[in-house]
Amino acid sequence: MNAVGSRYEPPLKTRWKLTIAVPSSLVADVPHLREKTSRLGFLGRALGIFRVNEVLIYADLPAAEATREGRFISSVLTYMETPQHLRKHLIRMSPDLRFVGVLPPLRTPNHPASGKIGDLRVGEVREGIVLDTQGQMSRVDVGVGSSAEVPSRIHRGSRVSVKIQSIAPRITGELVEESRIDIYWGFRVTLKNLPLGRLVQERKPDVVIATSRLGHRADTMLDQLRTAMTGASEVLVPFGSPRRGLHEIIEEEGSNLDKISSFTVNFVPNQGTQTIRTEEAVYSALAVLNAIGE
Repeated sequence: MNAVGSRYEPPLKTRWKLTIAVPSSLVADVPHLREKTSRLGFLGRALGIFRVNEVLIYADLPAAEATREGRFISSVLTYMETPQHLRKHLIRMSPDLRFVGVLPPLRTPNHPASGKIGDLRVGEVREGIVLDTQGQMSRVDVGVGSSAEVPSRIHRGSRVSVKIQSIAPRITGELVEESRIDIYWGFRVTLKNLPLGRLVQERKPDVVIATSRLGHRADTMLDQLRTAMTGASEVLVPFGSPRRGLHEIIEEEGSNLDKISSFTVNFVPNQGTQTIRTEEAVYSALAVLNAIGE
């Protein structure tokens, strides 16, 4: 947490790919579109705060409903994770996005605070969209009013990351793969119309940390979690729905939570409320994992 007025230092990326899985029913019980959107904004902030790389949306509803609700979650979170200067190029407005004005700013390192060319710095990395290509040179909108010239032939409309090499007399840069960016670079949203068990089998993450009030207390699992995460390439943290925990969801799929998870952990022992919302569980679990993963 930064003190007021202190300089913000972009955080390094995690040593593993951090993925979470949330259910398609995440906001299905919320009656109004504005409140649904607000809830997802609260979730999106958690993804950025705790450096989540990808959020998967799994199906826990009947097919048609799972598709509809999952698409809504995906649309709102995708809008939120897209830098503001790219939204006009990449986001097609729809009724699902009617209340995106209530979403809080994400302010991850790939969301630049300034759109002024005077604030651009050599060596800075910016996300951009390819406007056009002539010969072996592409023009990329990096959000400062003037496009950057990149010596690569790239398809128009491609979303890319550009490392600024010069600013005057013209902006030039080079493409940089996200794997070469050493700071946290936001999250991606993946909609999967698959049950959670099948999703885990498909993804094959190194470590699966299931969240459940029926799991082992987090304070008794810290050393085991730290050891497992240290040697992992991808850590997947699935969450249950507002009405059903992971045990119930997986049992309905005809499986057992122990078969798909490496650990089942209660991140909020002695909870003071009868239930914990999914987005609240995300904050609770990721705060602990963030602390032990350093």
